[in-house]
Amino acid sequence: MAAEPGEGAFVAFEHVQKSYDGETLVVKDLNLSIGKGEFLTMLGPSGSGKTTCLMMLAGFETATHGEIRLAGRPINNIPPHKRGIGMVFQNYALFPHMTVAENLAFPLEVRKMSRAERDAKVKRALDMVQMGAFGGRRPAQLSGGQQQRIALARALVFDPALVLMDEPLGALDKQLREHMQYEIKHLHESLGITVVYVTHDQSEALTMSDRVAVFNDGVIQQLADPPTLYERPDNSFVAQFIGENNKLHGRVTAIDNGRARVKLDDAAGEVNAMAVCCGAAGEQTMLSIRPERVIVGAGPEQNALAARVDELIYLGDHIRCRMNVAGRDDFIVKIPNSSAHAALRVGVETNVGWLTEDCRALDAA
Repeated sequence: MAAEPGEGAFVAFEHVQKSYDGETLVVKDLNLSIGKGEFLTMLGPSGSGKTTCLMMLAGFETATHGEIRLAGRPINNIPPHKRGIGMVFQNYALFPHMTVAENLAFPLEVRKMSRAERDAKVKRALDMVQMGAFGGRRPAQLSGGQQQRIALARALVFDPALVLMDEPLGALDKQLREHMQYEIKHLHESLGITVVYVTHDQSEALTMSDRVAVFNDGVIQQLADPPTLYERPDNSFVAQFIGENNKLHGRVTAIDNGRARVKLDDAAGEVNAMAVCCGAAGEQTMLSIRPERVIVGAGPEQNALAARVDELIYLGDHIRCRMNVAGRDDFIVKIPNSSAHAALRVGVETNVGWLTEDCRALDAA
């Protein structure tokens, strides 16, 4: 769960709630601290509350309850244009009648900067995103990726300490989106700015972030760095939402020293897992195992279960193997291409298993 706001937090949400109709809370008692220079991503499905949180921080939405602080001062009642925050939107939000240079100069004119200072900052911002030769063009003369670079430069041109990004790469194709992820991350590292980023794309969040806040139903389900989030999900929602995940259902028969013994629902046998949030003996649980942690040809000491190969897909760096395990036909195993089992063919029967440390017993939901 989210940590309580600390004294040294650069951005702090303190017991923040948001309701649009006075009854339903789309953000529920949010407590979140973001450190200066941190890249924090708010990740979650549509309607989870992540964008509403970003809009409250930007000043485009008002918190129903609680307080938002920036650099130690409350900003709930400060209008957006006086918060000194850079903002990047998915739809770029560039002025079509202005040139690229004029778009970048606009936030500087609002701040009453001199012409010489404006020109210097515009040039620096354009060079920062490798768009120095495009100052005289209009947005319509640029590709989507170029427009997104200009939108990013405009958010950075006045040297804000905080930049908010709302699904900024959603309109780009896959290859360009991946390239821009690295560009934004490198800019963040070189400039030392604080970035709060909103996306529903979990791979994007894992690639770019120092920490990720996973939202669902207006609540942060887990707040952690990417390796922790992927390797050690706190509950079944996070396990299913972050990366690919195999799930098996069963009932806890015993818990001892942080480990759970689980009898699988289809009578396939009993297996061991780490007891994370599975309840007591007798309660239902969902087991979570990542596809790359599954061992093909497992022995009894590796929680071995009978499996049948139903599908093999060649993906270059690895083989994706869909198997029938414990009554489920959607059990996925990822096998590195360098060690792909030559004997695996569709219809072949084998055993699969896992180390107890790689399997987590979570809530049954």
